[in-house]
Amino acid sequence: MTDKLVRQVLDQVDAPDPRVGEIVSALIVHLHAFVDEVRPTEAEWRAGLAFLAETGRWCTPDRDEFVLLSDMLGLTSAVDDVNHAGPDNMTPSSVEGPFHSPAPVREPGAWISEGPERGRGTPMVVHGRVLSCDGTPLPGATVDLWQAADDGLYDSQDDAQRPGNLRGLFTADEEGRYCFRTIRPSSYPVPADGTAGRLLRAIGRHPMRPAHLHYQVTAPGHRPLTTHVFLAGDPHLGSDAAFAVKEELVRRPVPRTGGWEMDGPYEEVEFDLRLVPLGWAPGG
Repeated sequence: MTDKLVRQVLDQVDAPDPRVGEIVSALIVHLHAFVDEVRPTEAEWRAGLAFLAETGRWCTPDRDEFVLLSDMLGLTSAVDDVNHAGPDNMTPSSVEGPFHSPAPVREPGAWISEGPERGRGTPMVVHGRVLSCDGTPLPGATVDLWQAADDGLYDSQDDAQRPGNLRGLFTADEEGRYCFRTIRPSSYPVPADGTAGRLLRAIGRHPMRPAHLHYQVTAPGHRPLTTHVFLAGDPHLGSDAAFAVKEELVRRPVPRTGGWEMDGPYEEVEFDLRLVPLGWAPGG
């Protein structure tokens, strides 16, 4: 292949939106460079197109296989990183994942675990504060939480869980504090029955995600934050299938007895969230 073909294709890009033209032109250059480097056979090329077509057929209102592929290739984390720079003391963002859905509004300290996992799992209290990067509390901040059960399933995957189980929408108090009760989540495999799973098997990777809870946090005057808290000691922290683990997001649950209106032993996780003010700029 010669540069002549690439130039011919690029010369026909005349997008009304300059940003669209920039993105598509860069994609053309990189795709042609990929072909030049890998030199796929025609059979391999057709297999790649068939793989993408099959990926589309796996997509449903409750499952986006393309998002899953993006997660498994580290692309979602890469896009997240280039879009969420901030001060050194901010809480790092992390990928949303494919299982977010509207959460029920709950009172401070409420249980978000209402399914059969409540009788099986290790009880856990999770609490912290929502702060600006300078440490100022953000009263009224919205904290949207979701997690998998002790068997690794979200409510949308498990007929034994009602919609909204292991989810909660909380409002931070006048000191920016939030708190909820739940059960310890477990590590779990991403859905591996579709094309993303087939790709993982083909390249010798496992599908496991370490135990975690998801957060989406919003407060007036601050940039929305989507992130995780990961549980220390999980064997998959160093090989998360979604490449989402960041050291600042790992917390070690502390065994406790008494307090927080808990009956019997439980684990406590404290996780503060520092949001970036709108308009922040490096050196500003």
